[in-house]
Amino acid sequence: MAEVEDGSNSGEDPTPSKKMKMDTDTPSAITELLKKCDDYRLFQLIKFYRDRLEQAIEEGIEGLNLTLKNNDHFSEQEYLKVTELTEKKSRADGSKLLLNLVMAKGSQARRITWESLVKICDGLPELDKILKEIQEQGCDSFDYLGEAQDLSQVSSQLEDVQQKHKEALREQTETLRINSILFKEKVKIFQLVDHYADLSIISTREIQLLEHELLARSREHKVWREKHIRKEMEKIQPAQLFQGRLSGTECKLGISAAVSGVQGIGKTTMVQKIVHDWATGKIYPNIQFVFSFKFRDLNTINCKLNLRNLILTFYPYMCNVLGELWKNPEGLLFIFDGLDEFKDNEKNIEAKSMCTDPELQCEVSDIVYSLIQHKLLPGCSVLVTSRPTTLQLLEKAGISVWAEILGLVGEERKKYFNEICEDQTVAAAILKHVEENELLHTISYNPSYCWILSLSLGPFFAEGDGKHQQVPKNITQLYSSYFYKILKNHGQEIENPRDVFLAIGEMAFAGISEKRTVFTNEDLVKYSTQPSQFLSDFLKDISERDDSPQNVVYTFPHITIQEFAAAIAQFLTPNPKDIGKMLGEAHSKEGGRFELFVRFVAGLSSPQSAQPLEEILGPFLKQTTSRVTDWVKEKVKAILGNTKGKIGKRSHMNILHYLSESQNKTLAQSTVGSVETFKFCGLRLSVIDCVVLCQVIELCNLIKHLNLENCFIQFEGLQRLGPVLYRCRELRLGRNKLGDSGVKVLAEALRNPECKIQKLELKSNALTDACAQDLASALGTNQSLTILSLSNNKLGDTGLKLLSVALRSPECKIQTLVLKNNSLTNSCTEDLASTLGTNRSLMDLILGGNKLGDAGVKLLSAALRNPECKIQKLLLWDVGITDSCAEDLTSALCVNQILTDLNLGSNSFTDRSVPAFSNLIQTCRSLKWIWLGRNRFSPSKKRHLKLLQNSRPGLSVEV
Repeated sequence: MAEVEDGSNSGEDPTPSKKMKMDTDTPSAITELLKKCDDYRLFQLIKFYRDRLEQAIEEGIEGLNLTLKNNDHFSEQEYLKVTELTEKKSRADGSKLLLNLVMAKGSQARRITWESLVKICDGLPELDKILKEIQEQGCDSFDYLGEAQDLSQVSSQLEDVQQKHKEALREQTETLRINSILFKEKVKIFQLVDHYADLSIISTREIQLLEHELLARSREHKVWREKHIRKEMEKIQPAQLFQGRLSGTECKLGISAAVSGVQGIGKTTMVQKIVHDWATGKIYPNIQFVFSFKFRDLNTINCKLNLRNLILTFYPYMCNVLGELWKNPEGLLFIFDGLDEFKDNEKNIEAKSMCTDPELQCEVSDIVYSLIQHKLLPGCSVLVTSRPTTLQLLEKAGISVWAEILGLVGEERKKYFNEICEDQTVAAAILKHVEENELLHTISYNPSYCWILSLSLGPFFAEGDGKHQQVPKNITQLYSSYFYKILKNHGQEIENPRDVFLAIGEMAFAGISEKRTVFTNEDLVKYSTQPSQFLSDFLKDISERDDSPQNVVYTFPHITIQEFAAAIAQFLTPNPKDIGKMLGEAHSKEGGRFELFVRFVAGLSSPQSAQPLEEILGPFLKQTTSRVTDWVKEKVKAILGNTKGKIGKRSHMNILHYLSESQNKTLAQSTVGSVETFKFCGLRLSVIDCVVLCQVIELCNLIKHLNLENCFIQFEGLQRLGPVLYRCRELRLGRNKLGDSGVKVLAEALRNPECKIQKLELKSNALTDACAQDLASALGTNQSLTILSLSNNKLGDTGLKLLSVALRSPECKIQTLVLKNNSLTNSCTEDLASTLGTNRSLMDLILGGNKLGDAGVKLLSAALRNPECKIQKLLLWDVGITDSCAEDLTSALCVNQILTDLNLGSNSFTDRSVPAFSNLIQTCRSLKWIWLGRNRFSPSKKRHLKLLQNSRPGLSVEV
């Protein structure tokens, strides 16, 4: 999905001059162009632009629907159904149905559709853009859209080799082979077309990681999904990766694309699908040959070679035709999968010697990077996949298209669970449990995690198995269950599973330390183990042999499994080193590389997580468990006072996660029980972070200050914190997009008889008058809240009128009310004035940035004369008042005689008001500060007002 410019903050529609428009002759030109298209090409055009068209026509769907009906292409029933969807559900559903109908109709319906699109394009920028792209391509270029069209211009001598190459690739990619105990068969073979999950891919360039990729991407997943829903991001298909519009260049050829994604998200399967679709003629017909390589295979080449030999190593039948291919690099696509697995990935790209000749002997890394940077075979296309952890290595490589696999969203999760579980009842139970558990649901966007979830949770929901056992709820328990299930089924295949597992875990830890996920036979020898049935079966392809002519390599099926294996090893070693020192070093590493590993270690100190594994591997070393507990305790005490900067705050939150994973209530109570302040302002918190924070606060005796300002917790995060909010004295929740729903959660906390909240800060949370009733009902009964900030929202006059009723209640104890920038007008001031005349607690009133006008302030002035009014601070900057109300306001304040602070800046007072203000300054003995800046006083009058403060010690006058 490509990000588009967000103009939502401007509050204005784009002006006609800013809208994308085609040249004045474009409609007639594109109409003529479309007339030249045969029916097949028009069909292909709609198919190719389908996703974009659905969004582009939403605002013009009524006219298009009517046109198709009037031309007898839509029946009355079809027309009414599109209309119903558009009016009652959503325009997106309506446009989707309309295009479905058009695609099912005859050629005339499609031709009428395109002609109508040309007529309605004015004012629909995305449609305008699509038509402009079609016009720029020209009629002769339309064939590149066709699945069956052949633009590759393969010469006769290459046809046989190309056919053989496509057939070989088709056979290699048509099935998925998965080893798992989820099925009755040990190895399950799926047809790729049946099992491939259509993952969401977005156009983005998120390179820097401050935390573990699993946690970082699960945090961003929700944000990206919301952007897609708001149409700020565009979903793209693999077939679109080499379009000029995504790369920001006019050239369709010679594009380098980088697709990233966390491990297990489906990058390799996506590459397999791309290769399969090309080999079967479904995509990229302008590409003559596709050459796909895995970086893990390239690791086995330890000598210099040229591009010719590199290709022949994997595709030996290409021997006699490569010379011809060099002449037409535009017809070549090179795919390199898994940059993070490349042993040479730590080298500086800029420092590499460039390879410019396909026949020149070079290092493998030189060939790869020269192709990416178009120094070798300029004009060819290149696709690189990588985990986010190594994406920064491509930052200066000249990548044209950046994209990331978003994973499974919405109903895709349900569909995927149904596919990987043979028992649909079990699949439904797993999904229900996952949806009810925030942590498990957050990670289930990843297909690999879905496998782990199914394998771990499936037996708990299978009939007659594990009914009495506790279903895993945290991530350590989940992986403990995953390992236990495989150990239980395959542990009997070897006499000493503890020793073998210790060796595997030590190798896994070395891999994390060295940023390695791929291992060789030499690694197995180093750690005193060897390939065996137990090794491959037990760890679900942990020793995974690639179908490659190169040496065998081994890899854990997922980085989190490698991390958990490394964590278990810490409890199995008979001669433990200083684990406290090791954990400290791991925790301090930036980028989050060891973050989950440390969580797992902390979690395995819990008997609930360790006990299942101890049944098979033997007891964990008590000395290690004790030292882990001590380290967590020391770290909690040390880190809670250091929350400066995002890294410090993230480290703070990680420690709380370690505490949560440990499931040690005694430890938690002794460490955080006395904590009184939590400050995470500016750190993006996930729903899981909020769950953990809630658990921690429940253990605290008293929370004086909880600062979550600008943490993007939204309603979902606040909902998880709901049970403990009433325990916080000062609650700062500004800039969190809580919305009106969030106020319902807060109102419940305020109504709690044990509520301790004294200060509540809710600025910039998109609140409207719809939440005012909930807030008012809570304020009418709450007796602890004294400071309430609602600035920069949109409560409006209606909202304030509802709040005023609560403020007049004798139970209300509000002393400070901040309502700046809330779309208030003089229509609400009568209710507000009534409040000032009866409320006995309100002392500070901030109304700046509202258009109250002279009429509104005159009503407030009358209330200020009331001897019962307790207002001491009145801030009325930029409220649209003039000289007309100066006398009323100042005379009222002179009577008031308790006002200490007055802000009347940024209004329209002139020299005519100076006598009134002079009298106020001289008469109101309680006044300590008055600001009159940004009005329309002459320089001499400004000096006059400024000098008046000399006659009043302790008074500050600012003009």
